[in-house]
Amino acid sequence: MAHIHNYSAGPCILPAEVLEQASQAVKSWDNNGLSLVEMSHRSKAFVETMEECRALTKELLGLPDRFEILYLQGGASLGFLTAAMNLLPEGGQAAYADTGTWSAKAIKEAKHAGQVNVVTSSKDSNYDRIPMVGEVESQNAFLHITTNNTIFGTQYAAMPSSNVPLVADMSSDILSRTFDAEPFALIYGGVQKNMGPAGAVMYAVDTEKLGATGRNIPSYLDLNVHLGKDSMFNTPPVFSVYTTMLTLRWLKAKGGVTAIQKENEAKSALLYAEIDRNALFSGHAQTDSRSHMNVTFRLNDDSHAAQFDAAWNAAEINGLKGHRSVGGYRASMYNALPLSSVEVLVNVMREFERTHG
Repeated sequence: MAHIHNYSAGPCILPAEVLEQASQAVKSWDNNGLSLVEMSHRSKAFVETMEECRALTKELLGLPDRFEILYLQGGASLGFLTAAMNLLPEGGQAAYADTGTWSAKAIKEAKHAGQVNVVTSSKDSNYDRIPMVGEVESQNAFLHITTNNTIFGTQYAAMPSSNVPLVADMSSDILSRTFDAEPFALIYGGVQKNMGPAGAVMYAVDTEKLGATGRNIPSYLDLNVHLGKDSMFNTPPVFSVYTTMLTLRWLKAKGGVTAIQKENEAKSALLYAEIDRNALFSGHAQTDSRSHMNVTFRLNDDSHAAQFDAAWNAAEINGLKGHRSVGGYRASMYNALPLSSVEVLVNVMREFERTHG
């Protein structure tokens, strides 16, 4: 099979060795004679898998002791409401930064739980930047941010300083760079961008912040309920959790988040340098808000689109088309995408300049 350079925005590219191990486990897991997806989630083998996955997540994120990890279902889309139900007091209010499609969805869902104060937004410029967040009024229970915006290719260069606890949807840049977790009350994200296959959502929650909302929370939305059942209140998505564990092992063996951050910075620097140099292309995101995970760009002359599309398809590049909200192209460069794939794309752009410039 020819090698495909996978720029898909999600589900994400996974390391080849992880795919090999996971595929073997689907056929027969650890010589048990049963498939991973056939075995009981209460079996010793899977309980150990869940515990290792949770422990590796906490270790690689560098979380303080007060945090616990959960792997649940429903994706970040359910997480938008779950976060608000567990941290927004009955009759209370919370601050939200509006930086893209997913933050707008988080705002919509949080309104089911209480008052939402949108303290900053870049909607007026089609979300081409990360707007500044000033001091948040203390009556807000937390400040919610979306750390990376896949559709628009923007990312917080650094986490905002806040006088209230931070809550973050990190679906699309989790484990891609180091950060200080101390100011956070909750970090959550679907695993299908950088950690594993679709089907699970990770919650890293400050347990000291739970149980103070005064709400009667439905069981599945109550993170305390899931903590009390060691992340197995109901049958977990076993394949997603197992493959995420394999990916976390892979990341740790590479040197952890510090090591992968250097690789991610090298990949994005190479592609952004070509976009800025090449007269045929321009970027969507403002320079100081550019994402290392999702690079959005367009042709300056749309009449060349069919020829450029043919060129990158011929180079066995997949998933480069931009989201309809932005148009153009989007190169999603998650942890497992090698630098060599970025070099292929850059070479296509350079050759296209030579033949069409």
